[in-house]
Amino acid sequence: MSSVKMLQSRLNGILFRLMFDEHVNNIKPDIMAVTLACEELKKSESFSKLLELVLFLGNYMNSGSRNAQSLGFNISFLCKIRDTKSSDQKTTLLHFLAEICEENYRDILKFPEELQHVESASKVSAQTLKSNLALMDKQIQRLELDIKNFPKTEDEHDKFVEKMSSFAESAREIYEKLSNMHNNMNKLYENLGEYFTFDPKVISIEEFFGDLSNFRTLFLEALKENNKRREMEEKTKRAKLAKEKAEREKLERQKKKQQLIDMNKEGDETGVMDSLLEALQSGAAFRDRRKRTPRGQGFFSEPLLKHLNCAYGGKFIRKSIIFY
Repeated sequence: MSSVKMLQSRLNGILFRLMFDEHVNNIKPDIMAVTLACEELKKSESFSKLLELVLFLGNYMNSGSRNAQSLGFNISFLCKIRDTKSSDQKTTLLHFLAEICEENYRDILKFPEELQHVESASKVSAQTLKSNLALMDKQIQRLELDIKNFPKTEDEHDKFVEKMSSFAESAREIYEKLSNMHNNMNKLYENLGEYFTFDPKVISIEEFFGDLSNFRTLFLEALKENNKRREMEEKTKRAKLAKEKAEREKLERQKKKQQLIDMNKEGDETGVMDSLLEALQSGAAFRDRRKRTPRGQGFFSEPLLKHLNCAYGGKFIRKSIIFY
């Protein structure tokens, strides 16, 4: 190996060529994610309406204070909406905001779909992206310099210069494209800072899109929690109605049962009195006195009189008997 010319340069070039696609895959997706996130955020009408609604709610809540009638707010405030809770501590301002959107501003509910690349953009480190591009440029420059300084060889099997020259040209083209994409990404982010009135040099890409991604997640969770709460309230309401219905049916059954008992009692007493009057009118009560059972055991037995006394009163029975 000691006889191989510029061995270290060869190995560095070969290693860079083997790792080049991996370098590209580490840089390009991040640039694309931030670029698409910037474009989506700038074009999203639903998100703009959401910010308008949040500003309106904030001004309403701050009415009468020095913060009333504000013209705007820091976009990082979106994640803090959840910290404002109701008096019973069960819901937050974010739940209220999501509920208002569901009831009156359903177009705003589309903003999570319109900001699909916000989450991936929140994972991008602008500093790391810049360093990776700078490292790629440095490695390409070193390879180009090694090719330029590589001594001529008479070995026809030595294809290092030929192969690496072609790769260096291709790598340079890819780097220039990535660099242009990166510059365009930075310009879009700066325009976004001007649009939302924040300093892109102070607030990093990772921080800005991280806040938006968190708010997007929290908003979707609030929608789900609102739906669960409504389902629980509906379930509780149905259970309450079912319980009330069961109680009403139970009372109705008891009432009907009592009515039947009262009707049976009235029917028995009426039937006994009707039979008595019928026997007296027909004279059956006075016929064949010799065949009557011993006193106290006949039609006017003591239990029967007691029963009639209880049902119609003693005076009525005694008068009837004396009269006949």
